[in-house]
Amino acid sequence: MTMTDQQPLGSPHSAATTATAIVADRDLSGMTAVVTGGYSGLGLETTLALTAAGARVVVPARRPQVARAALQGVKGCEVLAMDLADLAGVRSAAARIGDIADRLDLLMAVAGVMATPERRVGPGWEGQFAANHFGHFVLACELYPLLRAAGGARVVVNSSAGHTLTGIRRHDPHFRTGYDKWLAYGQSKTANALFAVHLDALGRDEGVRAFALHPGKIITGLQREMALQEQIDRGWVDEHGNVIGAGFKTPSQGAATGLWAATSPLLDGRGGLYLEDCDIARVSTPDQPMDDGGVRAYAIDPDEAARLWDLSVAATGATPLLR
Repeated sequence: MTMTDQQPLGSPHSAATTATAIVADRDLSGMTAVVTGGYSGLGLETTLALTAAGARVVVPARRPQVARAALQGVKGCEVLAMDLADLAGVRSAAARIGDIADRLDLLMAVAGVMATPERRVGPGWEGQFAANHFGHFVLACELYPLLRAAGGARVVVNSSAGHTLTGIRRHDPHFRTGYDKWLAYGQSKTANALFAVHLDALGRDEGVRAFALHPGKIITGLQREMALQEQIDRGWVDEHGNVIGAGFKTPSQGAATGLWAATSPLLDGRGGLYLEDCDIARVSTPDQPMDDGGVRAYAIDPDEAARLWDLSVAATGATPLLR
C-alpha cells in the first residue's frame, strides 16, 4: 500500500447505502466468517447480512447468552464465548473456531468500546487499547492459519474517525501519566488502522488482505458508557435519547462499509487501505476537522504499522507472522 493507493475508486455506493443493498447480489454460500460483536449494533447488522447471503457466521461474544437471544432464529450462525480484553480467552475462542472450521474467508473485527472510564486489564494495559487492538490482534494471529487456508481471505477492522485524535503514543501508550478517555479511544482506533496496514503487508502473498474503515457516526451500544448529558452536549441526541445530530447513519448504513470491504470485487488485488462510505478514503490534512472525513497519514504509515506490530507481539506474546 502506498499513499497513491489511498484514493477513492468511484464506488457506486455511498454513505446512504445499507447493509442489505451491499449483499443483495452476493452469493456467499460455502464461506465462513467470524464477526466479533456480531450480536448488537453494527455487528448484528453484519451478521444478518452475511447469513442472508449464505455465509456461515461464527460470533464470539462477551455476553454469549445475550448473543444467543439476539440471534435466535438466524440460520447459519453460532455463538461462542470470548472477551477481547482476556487474551487467554481469545486464544481459547480461536482454538474452538479451529475445531469447527477448516478455513476462514472473512474476519470482521467489529466489536469495540469507546470513551470508557479508566480501566486496567492484563498486566496493567489501558482497557480500550487492550480490547480494541490487542484482543483483535491476538485473534487474527491465532486464526491466521485458517485465513491462509481460504486461499483468498479478507480481514476487515472497524476503526473510526476518532483516529484523528492522536497517533500511537509510543512514550506512554497505556496512559501511565494521566488518563484521557477520548485520547485513549483515538489511539486504539489508530492502532486498528495500522494493524490492517501491516497485516496486509504480511499476508498479501498468501492471499490474506486487510482493510480498516470508518463506519460513520451511528448511535449504538458503543456509547453505553457515555452519560446521556455528554451525548446531548455533543449535539448527538436530545434529552430522550433520540438522534438529532447531522450526518448520523442508521446501524444498517453503518455496517455497509465493512460489508463492502468484505465482499466488493472492486477491492480484489487491493489491501492495506482505509475506507469510508463504501469507498477508499482520501488522506486528510492534520488541520482537517474530524467530520470532514479521510484518514490521517500517520494511521496508514507502513513504518508506524510495523512498529506497532512489533510492540503488539512483544506485549501479547502473539505468534508472529513471518513474511
